Amino acid sequence: MYLKNKKRPDGRLKATVYIGIKNGRKQYKYVYSATAKELDRKVQDLKLKLGKGIDLTAQRDTFGFWAEQWLDIKKLEVSHKKYLTYRTRKESLSALFNFPIAKLTTGDFQTVLLSIIQENHYKSYTANELKRICVQIMRMAIENRVLDYNCAEAVRLPKRFGDDTEARRALTSEEQTWIRETPHRAQTAAMIMMYAGLRRGELIPLTWEDIDLENKTISITKSVELVGGTVNLKSGGKTYAATRTIYIPQILVDYLAAVPHQRFSLVCPSAKGTIMTDTAWTSMWSSYLKDLNLKYGDWSSCVETKGIRPSKYSPCKKPLLIPRFTAHWLRHPYVKPKTKNILKISEIFHIKDHIAV
Repeated sequence: MYLKNKKRPDGRLKATVYIGIKNGRKQYKYVYSATAKELDRKVQDLKLKLGKGIDLTAQRDTFGFWAEQWLDIKKLEVSHKKYLTYRTRKESLSALFNFPIAKLTTGDFQTVLLSIIQENHYKSYTANELKRICVQIMRMAIENRVLDYNCAEAVRLPKRFGDDTEARRALTSEEQTWIRETPHRAQTAAMIMMYAGLRRGELIPLTWEDIDLENKTISITKSVELVGGTVNLKSGGKTYAATRTIYIPQILVDYLAAVPHQRFSLVCPSAKGTIMTDTAWTSMWSSYLKDLNLKYGDWSSCVETKGIRPSKYSPCKKPLLIPRFTAHWLRHPYVKPKTKNILKISEIFHIKDHIAV
């Protein structure tokens, strides 16, 4: 039931609809229209939402309110470093904070996101992450019965933004060969990331006890967060689903079997034999890239070395002539599991591209 008032001074009709109780007080929704027919339609739409269980008392909540709720949950779910990234991304959406979340449209998201992206010169990865955050915030409101439609999902962003060098790619077959055939302190880390798909935070605390060469598995039971110069060890993977057992291919089994080790020692320790810090990892990876560059770079037209491949210990300037790939790129050839806990070898590798004959 609802009450229709007489025409207002501005000529519009008004209906008052009871929508529930909030903080112990009855709540009403006021609907306005120029005609009785339109007013009836709006009232019926409102009742339809009530029938679906939508909490109309919360529809005045702002996007900023739900963004803060979303961030509080993310703080418990992701690493400290990722949380800080999410916090920065959330703040960049401040133009949306004062909008009542129930009144936002796809056009509002489209306009604000494009403005933020262009103003900050964001690349595709960051642009799409901003959209994903908006979608997740709206989805959280839906799960709490504030909305029944996620208008952020319909936002369309350009596939690329200018010189988009931020997007990661898989290593080429040639680059994968470099990893397999170049001995270095970082080779073990690179091989495991490339052929088992481990994250850096899962690899750093990995011990040889976690690797079962006979059954060809690696168990992920712990991970680390690198916060500044501090290494925070925690049980389990990066997320609940990341605690898992991974089947590994024979090429990785053969490689690991040839690496000297002790059962309880770290698989990829620092140069001092201790657990890796952020600085130790950066130093190791920089050294690795330098060795790969010296071995596989095309020095024939290098002005600094007069076309001669330099010695590792030569004092001359050695420009980077190979792509500056990061450790995270190594995970791209790896196919993530379709099941929650166990990987099938057939899902991990395309034989043509990844198995050396």
